[in-house]
Amino acid sequence: MSASSAIKVERLVKIYKKLPAVDGVSFSIERGSVTGLLGGNGAGKTTTIAIIMGLITPTAGRVTVLGAEMPRERYRVLHRMNFESPYVEMPMRLTIRQNLTVFGMLYGVPDLAGRIEQLGAALDLTDLLDRPTGKLSAGQKTRVSLAKSLINSPELLLLDEPTASLDPDTADWVRARLQRYCRDHHATVLLASHNMAEVERMCERVIIMKQGRIEDDDTPARLLARYGRRTLEEVFLDVARRRDEEREAAL
Repeated sequence: MSASSAIKVERLVKIYKKLPAVDGVSFSIERGSVTGLLGGNGAGKTTTIAIIMGLITPTAGRVTVLGAEMPRERYRVLHRMNFESPYVEMPMRLTIRQNLTVFGMLYGVPDLAGRIEQLGAALDLTDLLDRPTGKLSAGQKTRVSLAKSLINSPELLLLDEPTASLDPDTADWVRARLQRYCRDHHATVLLASHNMAEVERMCERVIIMKQGRIEDDDTPARLLARYGRRTLEEVFLDVARRRDEEREAAL
């Protein structure tokens, strides 16, 4: 693994009940970069991210994160990374401050009270910090989830549909805060999303998965040029449908 790589995935395989969720995937992500991980439902994105986080042991292959082999050495780097998804709920009865305190203690964040106040100001949560999390709107919950993911000032941020179900204005607000954080901290981001406009705006590289394999991997501009399309959504649809068309032709 080169010194410039934050993530290196080598011939990764994960099989569930004889069915491959991930089938021989390899890629490397440079430090300080923002990479999009695209694919339809069942493409293997979530499984790949879970293995990168050290939550799942691969059937075969090797994953190295910030110089540590996952999951065997995850204890070395978990405090330097974090994860955000609107699909992962926090305890509803706890206030925002209590939730952030729990996560901050897990990460061993120094001056935790000060860090929570700092994030509250940056993410427009100051007036809500002592409100129960279960009484927040969807947009407010997303901001809290973002605060949780930034509580330890991570070097590596894994994002799973970070703006799902948000209105355009709130989604734009969240993306702007993420971009500012990446710029200010030279953070590495792996973003799994179905929002193609979001990927085009945030990512300098796009990896497209289908049925557990990588179908294409390039910059957004080169993907648009190669497929002769105007948007990443059109590229995504071409990739998603191509193998099905090839299978039908073979039959």
